[in-house]
Amino acid sequence: MSELAYLAAGVLFIVGLKGLTSPTTARRGNRLAAIGMLVATVVVVIDLLVDDAQMAWAVVISGLIVGGAIGFVLATRVQMTDMPQLVAAFNGFGGGASALVAAAAIVAAGTGVAVETLVVTLLSLVIGSLTLSGSFVAFGKLQGIISGRPIAPPGGTATNGIIAALGIACGVIAVVTGEDVWFWAAGALALALGVSGVMPIGGADMPVVISLLNSLSGVAAAMAGFVIGNQALIVGGALVGAAGLILTIEMSVAMNRSLANVLFSGFGGGPVDQDIGSKPVKRATAEDAAIALAYADRVVIVPGYGLAVAQAQHAVRDLATALEARDTEVIYAIHPVAGRMPGHMNVLLAEADVPYDQLQDLEHANPQFPQTDVVLVVGANDVINPSAKTDPDSPIYGMPILDVDEAQTTIVVKRSLSPGFAGIDNPLFYEDGTMMYFADAKVALEETLAAVERL
Repeated sequence: MSELAYLAAGVLFIVGLKGLTSPTTARRGNRLAAIGMLVATVVVVIDLLVDDAQMAWAVVISGLIVGGAIGFVLATRVQMTDMPQLVAAFNGFGGGASALVAAAAIVAAGTGVAVETLVVTLLSLVIGSLTLSGSFVAFGKLQGIISGRPIAPPGGTATNGIIAALGIACGVIAVVTGEDVWFWAAGALALALGVSGVMPIGGADMPVVISLLNSLSGVAAAMAGFVIGNQALIVGGALVGAAGLILTIEMSVAMNRSLANVLFSGFGGGPVDQDIGSKPVKRATAEDAAIALAYADRVVIVPGYGLAVAQAQHAVRDLATALEARDTEVIYAIHPVAGRMPGHMNVLLAEADVPYDQLQDLEHANPQFPQTDVVLVVGANDVINPSAKTDPDSPIYGMPILDVDEAQTTIVVKRSLSPGFAGIDNPLFYEDGTMMYFADAKVALEETLAAVERL
């Protein structure tokens, strides 16, 4: 019965993951995967209590209650704009759990342990430890506890290389000798590498880092499954590891950069151009924006990080509804790396009941810009920077962008002319067809809506 239950859990994981490929089936897929996790957890608990007479019911039930309560509170109280931080924390908890499973196995192991068991135990400990520390550094950068700018360790990438080499050496010695001290040394070095490896990565690349750490947490879980002989953990971990890696590669491609460049280049850490903001721009008021939007036949809204920070998803939806009431066609153009994690903008807009069919990805949105009357950019910067197409010396050259400069009029809502994460100027802001509306995104959208309603 346990084997059949694990098989059922694995099937639910796979079907649930398949459901996440479409917004219309994502919620159902998430529920199916959650049911699969519930089945796997119940079977694990029953097996533990049946197989080990010394296992205290109180300890197991207490763990379920405490973990379930924390999960419930987080799911119901965390704002959608803080979801990237929550995902980073979950990655860390997953890696930490796998490392603890490996640590318990090391403590309990006697002599004569098979080499393959030592290898998977080491991998679970090392990968889980690296994921734990790296994820909480990412959490700190997203939460603002740690600066989003790249912070290189003393010695730069050479330091990370030395730590990694020492960790590999300790791991090899641990497998060869079977002595606990080398396992602990490898785990400690992995913890240090998680910190020193993520700190030099800028905030703009955190979506890719989160995805990679998610993949690593899955690999660590799969290794932990081998350690304790749990099929559901092996299948679930393998699915997370594979899906996370595919998403990581896709996001790197979306930025026209290699994964190595994302991890080791310190992108966004260079000096900021002191001439940014020194050129004249065409400033707009709420009334200017309202007139341009209200009399447009087609409007494309481009949401960015500024929309998420201001929690302006409901305000932008209200404005779009008012424009649609005036027979204006409204769609949303979503860049693959807009926001702070994959799909962040889609989730925020879905929370505001924006219809799925109005959300257009980059490939579908770009051909429509030449026929667009007004583009309303809310808090985006680097993903609309035409330097990616025109300036070979630009650090973002070659990155696919939303071609908003091809529309008749562009209204950019930003707090100031400060650069994005890339630290470079955006020539779009100074073009004749661009109006700059300097304000908090939510305030600007609400004021523009009020002005539209007065027309």
